[in-house]
Amino acid sequence: MTSRLLSPGIAAALGAAMLFGASTPIAKLLLGNIDPWMLAALLYLGSGVGLTLFRQLLRHSWPRLRRDEWIWLAGAIVVGGVIAPVLLMTGLTRMPASGASLLLNAESVFTALLAWIVFKENADRRVVLGMVAIVAGAVVLVWPGELRFGESLPVLAVVGACFAWAVDNNLTRKLALLDATWVTSMKGLCAGIVNLVAALAFGARLPEPAAMAQALMLGFLAYGISLALFVLALRHLGTGRTGAYFSVAPFFGTVLAIPLLSESVDARLISASALMGFGVWLHVTERRRHLHRHATTVHAHEHEHDEHHRHAVHPELPPGASHTHEHTHLPMTHDHEHFPDAHHRHDH
Repeated sequence: MTSRLLSPGIAAALGAAMLFGASTPIAKLLLGNIDPWMLAALLYLGSGVGLTLFRQLLRHSWPRLRRDEWIWLAGAIVVGGVIAPVLLMTGLTRMPASGASLLLNAESVFTALLAWIVFKENADRRVVLGMVAIVAGAVVLVWPGELRFGESLPVLAVVGACFAWAVDNNLTRKLALLDATWVTSMKGLCAGIVNLVAALAFGARLPEPAAMAQALMLGFLAYGISLALFVLALRHLGTGRTGAYFSVAPFFGTVLAIPLLSESVDARLISASALMGFGVWLHVTERRRHLHRHATTVHAHEHEHDEHHRHAVHPELPPGASHTHEHTHLPMTHDHEHFPDAHHRHDH
């Protein structure tokens, strides 16, 4: 079980949730000096600019995208980086924060449902039960003493934002084999510029340099590194399971808020921790092994020559070296433990 918990996909998903969840109490502190829409723009820009500079330092080249991959990327940017933030801001301006906080948990539910129903990703009863437990923990964690939603239109706007981000997550899975830092930097730059223009158009002002630097750094960590880890998790786990692990983000935010905002530990936190822990345990201890068939597939991504990559070895590469090039997977039928990752999208 320990080795399973430390698998790349699970570690990446939980790391993404930790970084994103921890950003919530820090963002609350920044909201005292920065307009909400402007803060959203700076967080996205911090993600895009930070990862672009990171890629330049490491001299990473641009990946070569097929035409259909450009379409998936454009769709993810428009839906997740432009439409979703606008819907969220529209809803937040006309509804209490208590109701909005609870509604935002719908993103993980929509993400999993789209993955399982529309994109036909496999999910057994154990995974579904784990997802329910994690989301229930998140609901317990953010449930206020008095829940108020306000008018129906703002509620629909926030729910629409959650659905848009869920679509974004499923579209991004189509890009999971690409360089995760490049995908994240492109989404951050495009979404950041659009939100910055919108914020300025609606009267927001740029904050003081110190506050701006803090927001950009928070965006680099909580939106940049976190989303890059999320893309890596999509590659290894599939969309539904990644969304489930990411649902524990509110837990990390609440834990950090205890020392940062002097919040106390109560029965709600303990109950939420138990539910989320149970859900994660169900997923971590999942065992999926059956005879399955791989169809012929042609794609490009970083890989080593292993059980699923048996094409011709490049003589200039040392044994076990990672490399990237377009390669063909020939039909194969075998039996081993696996997730619905990039190489296991077969029917059940």
